[in-house]
Amino acid sequence: MIPTTGTKTGKMATTSVTATMADLKPLTSRLRDYYTLTKPEVNLLILMTTSAGYYLASRGPLKIGGLISTLVGTLLVASGTATLNQWMERVWDGQMRRTAMRPLPSGRISSREALIFGVLLSVAGGIYLAVAVNLLSALLAISTLLSYLFIYTPLKRKTPLCTMIGAFPGAMPTLIGWAGAGAPINQQGLLLFGVLFLWQFPHFLAIALMYRDDYSRAGYHMLPSFDRDAQFTRVEILLFTLALIAITMLPFSGAGALYFVGMLLPGIFMLYYVVKLMRSTSKISASRLLHASVLYLPIVLAIMMVYRH
Repeated sequence: MIPTTGTKTGKMATTSVTATMADLKPLTSRLRDYYTLTKPEVNLLILMTTSAGYYLASRGPLKIGGLISTLVGTLLVASGTATLNQWMERVWDGQMRRTAMRPLPSGRISSREALIFGVLLSVAGGIYLAVAVNLLSALLAISTLLSYLFIYTPLKRKTPLCTMIGAFPGAMPTLIGWAGAGAPINQQGLLLFGVLFLWQFPHFLAIALMYRDDYSRAGYHMLPSFDRDAQFTRVEILLFTLALIAITMLPFSGAGALYFVGMLLPGIFMLYYVVKLMRSTSKISASRLLHASVLYLPIVLAIMMVYRH
């Protein structure tokens, strides 16, 4: 005898599960798009530098709860800033190959949805920092958001100096972390800020060299777009890298000779790829420098943290 009832029940259950999975796919895809709007790869760097600032400013045992609260608030503001930045640049992002498939230019997320999402994240982050951490960290985070969105972002379509202007809000997570630890922003805090400020030039100018055609197509005034043979851009990368290496050699919290040697080695590593770029205009050389800069920064921050007193 064929168990028809059981077979039908099994088919109905399978169909139900399949239908449920099919319903979940659009939701999962949508959540992924919202997550993409927050630029998680950039947020990883922001959390790393914020953590370094908090740790280096701390005196005595590290307050894990305070660190987590500072990171949560900073992450919310940074995610909101990234979302609002993409909302502001959605038209031009659609003109570049590297960004055309982002959620906004591709139409997967509407402009209104992105705007609301970005505002909610930013406001929530600012309030959270003010309540759970302290007012200074909240003010620094909000000022970073405002300067990034209303000064740096518009300048990208007006002047190649945008990279220098953008380096200021780009380095602010170090001070947000520093303030989150409850410490006054002193010479050591400004030194940490200076490291991240200078690091951004070889890092982001390497990206600008890699995508110079894309940036030109969308009307962004990045330096390589006005530098036909990229000679000036490469010289600028070299000079800022030398300045970066020099500032890392400055004594941090009374560190001695081992600190100097520890900073010299990653500096030589970074300089090697800069010199390689000076001898070549290829995108491969720019890409290698980009990856070298990504390795360089956490090593330098780790050395500073090891020698914290």
